[in-house]
Amino acid sequence: MLGLASHSVTVQCLRMGGGFGGKEMQPHGFAAIAALGATLTGRPVRLRLNRTQDMTMSGKRHGFHSLWRVGFDSSGRLLALDATLTADGGWSLDLSEPVLARAMCHVDNAYDIPHLRVEGRIAKTNKTSQTAFRGFGGPQGMLVIEDILGRCAPLLGYDASELRRRNFYRPGDTTPYGQPVRHADRLESCWSQVLADGDVASRQAAIEAFNALHQHVKRGLAMTPVKFGISFNLTAFNQAGALVHVYKDGSVLINHGGTEMGQGLHTKMLQVAATSLGVPLARVRLAPTRTDKVPNTSATAASSSADLNGAAIKNACEQIRERLAQVAGGRLGISPADVRFVDGVVRGLSGDGVPWEDLVRVAYLQRVQLWAAGFYRTEGLHWDANAMRGEPFKYFAYGVAASEVEVDGFTGAYTVRRVDIVHDVGDSLSPLIDIGQIEGGFVQGAGWLTLEDLRWDESTGERRGRLATQAASTYKLPSFSEMPEVFNVRLLEKAHEEGAVYGSKAVGEPPLMLAFSVREALRHAAAAFGPPGTSVNLPSPATPEAVYWALDRARSGAVDREGDETWSG
Repeated sequence: MLGLASHSVTVQCLRMGGGFGGKEMQPHGFAAIAALGATLTGRPVRLRLNRTQDMTMSGKRHGFHSLWRVGFDSSGRLLALDATLTADGGWSLDLSEPVLARAMCHVDNAYDIPHLRVEGRIAKTNKTSQTAFRGFGGPQGMLVIEDILGRCAPLLGYDASELRRRNFYRPGDTTPYGQPVRHADRLESCWSQVLADGDVASRQAAIEAFNALHQHVKRGLAMTPVKFGISFNLTAFNQAGALVHVYKDGSVLINHGGTEMGQGLHTKMLQVAATSLGVPLARVRLAPTRTDKVPNTSATAASSSADLNGAAIKNACEQIRERLAQVAGGRLGISPADVRFVDGVVRGLSGDGVPWEDLVRVAYLQRVQLWAAGFYRTEGLHWDANAMRGEPFKYFAYGVAASEVEVDGFTGAYTVRRVDIVHDVGDSLSPLIDIGQIEGGFVQGAGWLTLEDLRWDESTGERRGRLATQAASTYKLPSFSEMPEVFNVRLLEKAHEEGAVYGSKAVGEPPLMLAFSVREALRHAAAAFGPPGTSVNLPSPATPEAVYWALDRARSGAVDREGDETWSG
């Protein structure tokens, strides 16, 4: 906007509140306005929206409308799916194209569909410019197949969990766009562990007994899987840089291209640097993210920031460690290949060692370079956007959740009684952070699927088309009252991911889709108000009102056989 070259502008990003996609594109216009004001006045300019302005003006998660036809064989295996996904893009294109592309690539979720045709469209509407949200189209695409299986299971005479399990990807299978589904056996591992640890079989029997005895209150239990691809849709974004300084006193300063928004990225990067250099965590400090230190950064998005920036930091640290190993080898009289960096001591195989600080001081006196710029690019990715073929993802993250709900037949109000989750994060860089991400992502997903109901002014006046749910008083968010009474989260063990930084896996977005189990449990409970084999059509968000109308249709004997549409708000 100002006509400046990139080297004339330095952007610094300190720790910020949660992003969840809304800070990837939407702040650009406001940043430009602030920059223009600073240029014209010669003074610093701060521009800040209040909550109502922000909610009214900024883009939302893309709502989707889906039309579909599906075919099964006599054993309940999926044969074919023909679907059309229409994304509500709002008034400008923004990120609608990559969001739709990811939705199309995730319409299969964890299921092998031999014959698949999916068409994607973006609708221009007189609304806010819809934008990224945690999952970036993946949730909207995956909702389609989960809705299909949940609705078709009773019509086919199957338990919904059994229908899902028999359609899982298996080792050797490939996705409809041609990518091998590596480690597909982890789907079964997660599923089996949730069945066992969650005592699912006995609870299902208890739920059936409870429903038989209670006319106006019903319970439901559902299990759903997640298979989520990790990498940016645009291959060029899958790169990162880092800068690592080792000072004469042995202290370490790192800088990388990722931003901290409460997801624990900086903590993980400190851990990666400390582990790579073999020094205590207290010896490492992290500087704010700045474009004059690490240029050409990708967005902190796509759940890839720990993978990309961690690998870049590891690369820089390995350069420094290789130089120091030469110095240590001369000091200890051993081959540099036999030097080990552990717990702040540099030693050889025989056990003789020198403190890290002493080695750094010696290296400085020998004029050894003690800083390095690291770089990483994700290898093995290729994608033809026109043909929608290739391998756009480095790997898949897997998980399974089982949720139990109780629904009031008079109001449709519900409570989430228990949730059991097993999720694959590889060899976790920081288990406590990852468990927190899984818990938070799940609850956020449950809010999207059951509570967060956007409404737009449909009057004929000047407020027509304006967002009506623009405050916490009208836009319902999940809170402590929506938390499961029992919430068990476990990480899949022995799940090392070859080629990722220290064998870890991304954990930002995949857990959100575990919340499909809540929606499917609500469907199960609503169907329990009707005769056996009742199929229930449940919109999204499945608010208490929507749940009530679904259970009322089930209670009256209406069967949702003809509906072949899925709405996701």
